[in-house]
Amino acid sequence: MSDTDPTAPGWYEATRVASPERPRLNFDLDVDVCVVGAGLAGLTAAREIALRGWSVAVLEAGHVGWAASGRNTGFVLPGFGAGIDDIVERVGLDHAKQLWELSEQGLAYVSRTIADNALPGVDAVPGWLHVSKTDNAGELDTLVERLRWIGADVETWPTERVREVLPNSRYFNAVHYRNAFHIQPLNYALGLAALAEKAGARIFEATPAVTLDGAGVRKRIGTPGGMVRAGQVVLAGNIHLGALMPRLAATLLPVTTYVMVTEPIAGLADMVRYRGAVSDTNRADNHYRIVGGDRLQWSGRMRAWQAEPHGIGRGLAADIRRNFPALGKIEIAHLWRGTLGRTIHRMPQVGEIEPGVWLASGFGGHGLNTSAMGGELVARGLVDGDQTWRLFAPYELVWAGGLLGSVLAQGIYWGSRPIERVGHGLARYRERARRRRQQRLAARATSVKPAEKPAPE
Repeated sequence: MSDTDPTAPGWYEATRVASPERPRLNFDLDVDVCVVGAGLAGLTAAREIALRGWSVAVLEAGHVGWAASGRNTGFVLPGFGAGIDDIVERVGLDHAKQLWELSEQGLAYVSRTIADNALPGVDAVPGWLHVSKTDNAGELDTLVERLRWIGADVETWPTERVREVLPNSRYFNAVHYRNAFHIQPLNYALGLAALAEKAGARIFEATPAVTLDGAGVRKRIGTPGGMVRAGQVVLAGNIHLGALMPRLAATLLPVTTYVMVTEPIAGLADMVRYRGAVSDTNRADNHYRIVGGDRLQWSGRMRAWQAEPHGIGRGLAADIRRNFPALGKIEIAHLWRGTLGRTIHRMPQVGEIEPGVWLASGFGGHGLNTSAMGGELVARGLVDGDQTWRLFAPYELVWAGGLLGSVLAQGIYWGSRPIERVGHGLARYRERARRRRQQRLAARATSVKPAEKPAPE
């Protein structure tokens, strides 16, 4: 295994494009807007605000894309972490359609930004296949019908078609999202930072925001080396806002997932014939895609705390062998972890939380589209007075339960896995029994000879 730092996103670092080192802030600065966090949401907001002619400073405690934005699975998907039925039940059908359209706009923003600026090293590949491990064609047909009601471009794939591209006896039907895609997320973050700077934003790395005085017309954001005074503040630091605004960080449940990239695998393209992104669960396992032509990137093994990754790497390799035994021995080239912030209602947190203080957070579990959507909505609201962000008003800030919430989330995850495995095993058992019945019926049909006609007299 090549990575010595268990937190470094090794494959992304190995394939990252060149980027400049950015300075620390070591002086006082006055700007129109201060953005806290140089992840995808913060960089999108900074770029869009700067394009509208306002002065912007971005404060980043680490470096551009160092947290979840630069170490995730790279899936760019429509929709949200919350299920469509839950969204419709909470806000109604028309409101749900508007929210879905916003998610599609976020996906389109990422696609357009990559294409219009020829961002290097992002390597966008179309398609997302959400596979079921139970034979539930009727349920998926109903889901697809509901998704189409709200404007989604989706289709069902029968078991035969799924297994043509993913020869796995554990797989049955699937929902195919044609306009989804996957990317190298760190390179997208680096490209987005360059575009924000081109528009006029200034990015300061190794510059944590340690204090925030949001009272008055000019907000004051303290850093170890200088003070930023701004008319507006955008908080896009996700779970890392803990020291700055503990009440906001407390609304997010920290979820750590693990990502592995294998050594080159001979014959991988023959076994995993689908080139888009693949998920075979509604939870944290398994999400995978081919990277580098002959390597498999595989993620899962959710934890509500940061565990030692090497033991988890063995579990991820075992997951690959279980699903694709023909691939043989799995050698791990890179393994890393990333911690995201997930809200209790599984929807993003977007909007003005107090006068002049804006929030773009809670994007864990949605795919990268919501970070683009949230950043752009905040920019439009802040500069243009656009009120579209209020569509997220029904999803207020909800306390995530602290340590007890994390323990409960982990317990639910661990507890659900055996139940899911039983259901998956029953589905495979029923399929085998059905095949045996069909074989017996076919054998009987061929063994029964037609009655001989009587000889003519």
